[in-house]
Amino acid sequence: MSERSYYGIIGAGGHGRETLPLARESLAARLAAGEAELLFVAEGDFPPARVNGHRLIPLEQFKALPGARYFNVAIGNSRVRERIAGNCLAAGLQPFSIKAANALILDGTLIGDGYILSPFSAVTANVVIGRHFHANNFCNIAHDCVIGDFVTFAPGVKCNGHVHIGDHAYLGSGALIRNGSADRPLNIGAGAVIGMGAVVVGDVPPGATVVGNPARLLVPGAKAK
Repeated sequence: MSERSYYGIIGAGGHGRETLPLARESLAARLAAGEAELLFVAEGDFPPARVNGHRLIPLEQFKALPGARYFNVAIGNSRVRERIAGNCLAAGLQPFSIKAANALILDGTLIGDGYILSPFSAVTANVVIGRHFHANNFCNIAHDCVIGDFVTFAPGVKCNGHVHIGDHAYLGSGALIRNGSADRPLNIGAGAVIGMGAVVVGDVPPGATVVGNPARLLVPGAKAK
């Protein structure tokens, strides 16, 4: 019998607890056969615990387990997500991606390792997305978008076609992004924050925060790192 593999959802907060059942569904055959175990993982040192029926173990203990170890960082803060992912990769762990059974990825689309596509999310045709992307419930990303690493879409984001989004951008719940065009994509800069329900009709500078309908600057840009 082959050595057991371990799949760790890093983060046992709300997003982690929403995400683990999606991983459990996709790994059902391996879990039932005893070939894999699905765990919650968190930083720090704490006594043994269980969360929603699954073991919760410290990250350092997870890194020391025998056999293959796979991780997904289910933490909303993209800078923390990047730090933990780098830590895991340096320890020889491999990222795995999580896609709800009813989430869609259509033709010609490429998504980097470690993504989470929550229920009723859709990524349509010819989209390019970087590493450790999060799309929460009911998100839609239309054709020909280019999205960077560690980008977060909160529930209900609607992003129309020909939009470019930089690394570490955060799009709040219900945000709506107007379409760009093939010769002039709409650009949302690295580290930008799009407020809940904002309707973005023009470019957003790196590091800026925009809110409202139509979206207006709340915090100026030039703060992205």
